[in-house]
Amino acid sequence: MPEQMRALVFDKSQDIWEESRGLRKVQVDRPVLDAKAQPLDAEMVIIKVIYCGVCGSDRGIWFRDSFKELIHSSLEAENKTQRITGHELLGEIVEVGGIARAHYGWQPGDTVSADSHTICGKCRQCLIGESHVCTNEQITGIGRDGCFADYVKLPAWVLWRTDTDRIRPEIACLQDPFGNAVHVCTKVDLRGKSLAVFGCGTIGLFAILIARALGASKIIGVQPSERNARLAERLGVDSMVRFERTAKGVWQSDPAVVEQVRDFGIGGNGVDVALEMAGHNSSVNNAVQSVRRGGEVVLFGLKDGDATIEDFHGMIVRGVSLHSVIGRQIFRTWDIANNLLESKHNDIQEQIYEVILNRGEGTIVDIDDYQVDDFEQRLLSHPKIITKW
Repeated sequence: MPEQMRALVFDKSQDIWEESRGLRKVQVDRPVLDAKAQPLDAEMVIIKVIYCGVCGSDRGIWFRDSFKELIHSSLEAENKTQRITGHELLGEIVEVGGIARAHYGWQPGDTVSADSHTICGKCRQCLIGESHVCTNEQITGIGRDGCFADYVKLPAWVLWRTDTDRIRPEIACLQDPFGNAVHVCTKVDLRGKSLAVFGCGTIGLFAILIARALGASKIIGVQPSERNARLAERLGVDSMVRFERTAKGVWQSDPAVVEQVRDFGIGGNGVDVALEMAGHNSSVNNAVQSVRRGGEVVLFGLKDGDATIEDFHGMIVRGVSLHSVIGRQIFRTWDIANNLLESKHNDIQEQIYEVILNRGEGTIVDIDDYQVDDFEQRLLSHPKIITKW
């Protein structure tokens, strides 16, 4: 195997965070397994990457909006300057450590995806079955080198076997973000419920498909971007709320948005469940104000800094419940996601490929053709981009 490989990296030795953008395509050393020198390599595998999805977190790194401290501190701890980014993958195992083979059963040639959260397996959360909030987790492509590369080294216990005869490869590399939406939609019971999705980015669009498959009775989308609003309509929302994007720093709810969503609920009293997928403070308050008395708000959108809850007293008095969601429940969420994608009783795969991926037109980039300006334009033009390796 070659000693060098292609990779997309952030390089802190060449790029000042606040004054740069994008990712550099460079040649780096290919990862190796050496259990004699590194005993933990016995639990590792090396994967030849086939496809990678570009996550919202990758966009945050690209535009230098998020993860500066995590990337810089992890590089400092490893005494490195380059971080290989990316964490949504489909690949083929090419090397297997002894424990990874004997205990986990992995073999060269196995096709896998992987959870992006590497858990420790030893903290209290891991021991009581809450590994998705592991105290010592590392996020692939942020806290450790990721999969925007020809090869990636990952622990055996984060891998998920994937049958590409049942899930097409371009979709299979998206099981990690699809799992985010599954976790969101299974946090509360959606059967027979009216639902509002605040923020129809990629995960919000996935959530529309999943919520319908899980039995939501009717769904309303809330989205300022006309492009994504149209995609949500193509995916089958019953109604769509469009509004002007809120100015930066505004935290209050938008009365016009709240009124439209509340009218969508039974008797105009608000929806049963709101999924907050955008993370903006004003969007959080829109969601809280739009549910009925006793309604539930699932918080997934994430922005740095503080947030203000509007009419906190009223939220309590109305009995509104807030639920926060991060990552996926390993591997319960993956199992549900796999079943939904493989099912012949819904058209989730077809909708993702046709609508969200635009049948691959403009959304799938061969790494040989990677150029920073072209890639950025694709990021701005489509909700989801995939790199082909």
